[in-house]
Amino acid sequence: MEQCACVERELDKVLYRFVMYGHLSEESLDELLRYVSEVRRHLASSGLKDGDLTGIVYSSMSQCCKNIKESLQRLASSHKDIHGSVSKVGKAIDRNFDAEISAVVADNVWELQERQKYLSETIVEHLYRQGMLNVAEDLCKESGVAIDIGMKQPFLELNRILEALKMRDLHPALEWAVTNRQRLLDLNSTLEFRLHRLYFISLLSGGMKNQAEALQYARHFQPFATQHQRDIQILMGSLVYLRIGIENSPYRHLLENGNWSDICTIFTRDACALLGLSVESPLSVSFSSGCMALPVLMNIRQVIEQRQCTGVWSHKDELPIEIDLGKKCWYHSVFSCPILRQQTTETNPPMKLICGHVISRDALNKLINTGKLKCPYCPMEQNPSDAKQIFF
Repeated sequence: MEQCACVERELDKVLYRFVMYGHLSEESLDELLRYVSEVRRHLASSGLKDGDLTGIVYSSMSQCCKNIKESLQRLASSHKDIHGSVSKVGKAIDRNFDAEISAVVADNVWELQERQKYLSETIVEHLYRQGMLNVAEDLCKESGVAIDIGMKQPFLELNRILEALKMRDLHPALEWAVTNRQRLLDLNSTLEFRLHRLYFISLLSGGMKNQAEALQYARHFQPFATQHQRDIQILMGSLVYLRIGIENSPYRHLLENGNWSDICTIFTRDACALLGLSVESPLSVSFSSGCMALPVLMNIRQVIEQRQCTGVWSHKDELPIEIDLGKKCWYHSVFSCPILRQQTTETNPPMKLICGHVISRDALNKLINTGKLKCPYCPMEQNPSDAKQIFF
């Protein structure tokens, strides 16, 4: 990301120079217009005869042309500086980004039709998540990808509710939360209470005219009395200050705009959880991971080429080193066999022994002796068939 920041700084310089050049041009032209108007006014009010005006007009016009020429030269010089700044942006891109990345990518990664189909489906799903429905439909037509209406419909509903929340309309979200109440409770979600809380706060912001409606609406808090007792007490206490306005009371934090952005985030998280989807688009996560990993891989490739280390990185479907993408990209645990010191895979999964210790299947097979297995960590002997595969 440091490379992007370097290019962004150069772009900021160019934009700044464009703005300053615009201001300079306007000031120079305004100054010339004022000067020409002043010369014209002076000549018109001089009261001299035609014979006397010849020398004065020639002198004035000469000075006027000189000023115009100087202004043009000054603007041309500034314009050259802008060209220099624009060229620096291109150099910054060339310096910070390597255009040739095929050396760290498998050559045949997209040759299979099935992989191209998966990529197109991933892009379409990302577009649906972003609410770009028309673009997604066009991509489906051009790529030949057929998206089931059952997959599309949840995203349409999700975007419809999010658009309403952005317009501060809570009704669609409340209807959705009530319909999915039991499933949300199974997730220990607080979405429905937060929606009712925000609606109650919106009534409070209306002042005394909404007092009766707010008291009536407070009945919606009854199912949440045990779990959210403290929050409900705060909401009820704010009613005392309706006459002077909540914004002038100790409860003014209830009116913060951040409540609306928070409810959009919570709704997206819980809705995606009910749909069995991640909160972030897989495409955006993959793109971010690639941005972090690609510079490291390019540096490794450069070191390998400089030191002429052949065979160090022979297969493109594996990495020569471990690349830390941060905890944000941790989605599941990776188990390493304590016996063979290898990470488990689909063909070599982790196996739980009856004593509770976990080893890989390859290690289990190597430890079998005359049909019996002795745990390498405790003296318990057991039947290898009693081991069970576990999933992280």
